[in-house]
Amino acid sequence: MFLYALTIFLSAFLLFQIQPMIAKMILPWFGGSASVWITSMLFFQIALLAGYLYAHWSIRSLKPKSQAAVHMTLLAASLLLLPVAPSLAWKPSGTEDPILRILGLLTVSIGLPYFLLSTTSPLIQAWYSRTHKAGLPYRLFGLSNFASLVGLLAYPILVEPNVTIRQQSLGWSTAFAIFAALGMTTAFRSRRQVIPDVCDEPAETVFSDCPPPKAREQVLWLLLAACASTLLLSVTNHLTQNVASIPFLWVLPLSLYLLTFTLTFDYERLYNRNFFVWLFVLALGGMSYGLLRWNSHTDIKLVIAAFSSGLFISCLFFHGELVKRKPAPRHLTSFYLMLSIGGAVGGLLVGLIAPKVLPAYFELPITLIFCSVLLLVVLEYRRSRPAFLTGWATAAAVILMSTYYMTSYGHQVLVMARNFYGGLRVNEYHKGTDNEIRVLVHGTVTHGIQYVPLARRRASISYYGPESGVSLAVHYLRHSSLRVGIIGLGAGSLAAYARPGDVFRFYEINPLVEKLARSEFSYLEDCRGKVAVVLGDGRLSLEREPNQQYDLLVVDAFSGDAIPVHLITRQALELYFLHLKRGGILALHITNTHLDLAPVVRKLCDDLGKQAMLIATDSDEQHNIFSSHWALISSQPIEDPAIENVAEELTARPELRAWTDDYNNLFQILK
Repeated sequence: MFLYALTIFLSAFLLFQIQPMIAKMILPWFGGSASVWITSMLFFQIALLAGYLYAHWSIRSLKPKSQAAVHMTLLAASLLLLPVAPSLAWKPSGTEDPILRILGLLTVSIGLPYFLLSTTSPLIQAWYSRTHKAGLPYRLFGLSNFASLVGLLAYPILVEPNVTIRQQSLGWSTAFAIFAALGMTTAFRSRRQVIPDVCDEPAETVFSDCPPPKAREQVLWLLLAACASTLLLSVTNHLTQNVASIPFLWVLPLSLYLLTFTLTFDYERLYNRNFFVWLFVLALGGMSYGLLRWNSHTDIKLVIAAFSSGLFISCLFFHGELVKRKPAPRHLTSFYLMLSIGGAVGGLLVGLIAPKVLPAYFELPITLIFCSVLLLVVLEYRRSRPAFLTGWATAAAVILMSTYYMTSYGHQVLVMARNFYGGLRVNEYHKGTDNEIRVLVHGTVTHGIQYVPLARRRASISYYGPESGVSLAVHYLRHSSLRVGIIGLGAGSLAAYARPGDVFRFYEINPLVEKLARSEFSYLEDCRGKVAVVLGDGRLSLEREPNQQYDLLVVDAFSGDAIPVHLITRQALELYFLHLKRGGILALHITNTHLDLAPVVRKLCDDLGKQAMLIATDSDEQHNIFSSHWALISSQPIEDPAIENVAEELTARPELRAWTDDYNNLFQILK
């Protein structure tokens, strides 16, 4: 038993360590978008399904000796792919489909090792059940989920804050080699002749044929697993799109999801259907209400707590129902196969289909509707009239709130579209008046505003008002024509500062942003200087370009309200200054609702020997000026009374470690 348990524990631990590790490795290549994690989860779930299919085929089609030989060969072959790391050849140029690029990259980088880790739990449970008369193999499934949970939680708590990316890769690869040795040993020992199977408890002495589960029951397995998976990914999307795409917010929902597996499969008596039905009703109602009433200004602690607890209760309900319906051990591979198909369905719906067919992040309200309908299906089995009426009332309330959310989301919207990098809207307000404006919104965060009337449409507003840090930097440098680089296009607002002879060069990763900036706003069209837009990640584009000799380089890139971390590392700042003239200024836009970026910038500037100051301005709603925080960084002191009179010191936090491409930790700076 110890060898089986140790092999399953290590495989599950490594399986869920590699997930945030490899996603963090490739995150900078795709603009720091929250969709990187969701797309990675799609790969993980498809690979898990492939592993379960292999286990099911192996148990059903191969003799014990053949099973061991095939599996040992695959384990030996996987060692040739170590250490795991994404190949630089897969770095995007900016024109590829990012979803397909990520799926291909992950397949080549970790495909075989991840596949073999995925096969371990169902395969070894099946081996154990055929060679041991005593003990439930489902206990090993509980152990597998516990190990997965430990692996996940260890990453943001212990690994990410203390271990560099390269060290993570080497350490994981070493542990995988140990796992491969254990796996080969277990496979070799599993070649023994099978013992008779039993339908119920292995301790029973009655041996008889076990009838296969009915098709209706198998479909319900799939639906329960699919709803849990879809809700997991939808809640993760909701939390990361406007906060930060960081391992902590990746790991938290997934950890709760796995914990429900552990609790329900290892402690079956914990799940009381009569009690958890009512908790599930409250969870669905609470998440629907939060979706409808809360926005990007709501206390993030409340949002995280409410949706995380709602996810936890819902998954306890789904997985508890699965435990109530689990088959006899001889059918466990088909049971796990349906669970993995359900997980893959959730990944396909949220990771692949939703960005293609939904104009906004509507997967969460749609998922809540499906969950409420599935509640009715489960309650129908119970034949309890009061519970069934409660289910109908819950479904009606969830459908009403979710539908209202989706319809109101498009209120006063001219254009609504979505792609891999997020959902974008162009809203129009005060139509037909002198104050008519158009607003570009990414997720729930405003990314640019423009007055529509011809006389006012060149006005510098939102985060770029006359007293903002970037405005002061432009005026300080305007002793002749300017050459300005800007990472992040938005509505193109900064083009309003261009004068004849100036060159304003924008770097934008999202082609949809450029399309809307040209079709719905006129900043680029009205620009008095020369304007250009370079598609692709701003940092990767600068790495490929010769020295641009910019007077001013502006970093103003956000995904929702989340800052792409790779744009504020030591290597990034060194790159920026390679493209700046000797007296040039780097302007970093660090306005953020949930992250305190000032200490990070201060630490980097101190380490690089750069001068830094903070320009903070208040909002002016009457003139559509937003409060903003800009960090102005230079190699030489900026001697300008207009700047010196309003400049502040960036907050220092000596305990912070300087961010590099090999190390960063957003969790430490969450407000």
